[in-house]
Amino acid sequence: MPDDVQVNERLVIPAAELSWRFSRSSGPGGQGVNTTDSRVELSWDLAGSDLLPVALRDRAVERLGSRLVNGVLTVVASEHRSQLRNREAAAARLAGLVAGAIAPPPRVRRATRPSRGAVERRIADKKRRSQIKRGRRGDVD
Repeated sequence: MPDDVQVNERLVIPAAELSWRFSRSSGPGGQGVNTTDSRVELSWDLAGSDLLPVALRDRAVERLGSRLVNGVLTVVASEHRSQLRNREAAAARLAGLVAGAIAPPPRVRRATRPSRGAVERRIADKKRRSQIKRGRRGDVD
């Protein structure tokens, strides 16, 4: 049973801050699907947690805003037959979401122009290609 959720090498969500819920899954499982609680819901109070620094928490809340309900991030896993594998899948999904949400923003792309030589080479290649295609045509005039 996974206790703590390892988000990255420096961040681990302790089991005390996680909330697990189990219910019957509609996924694979044959006859056992009606009797076993294999569906897993894993919740973490992102907005109320003191685990992240304020800047990272604000970034995560902003990026995951549409997935949060009252500041709580919930992931669901029901693709496996066993509860244990669904627990592992939910923990991995939560770790991936949090890692992506707290990642630093990508560098801003600076607009550049192609060099004059690159433009001339491109146009020369286009002219060469059109000559090749023109040579394939028969005289239709």
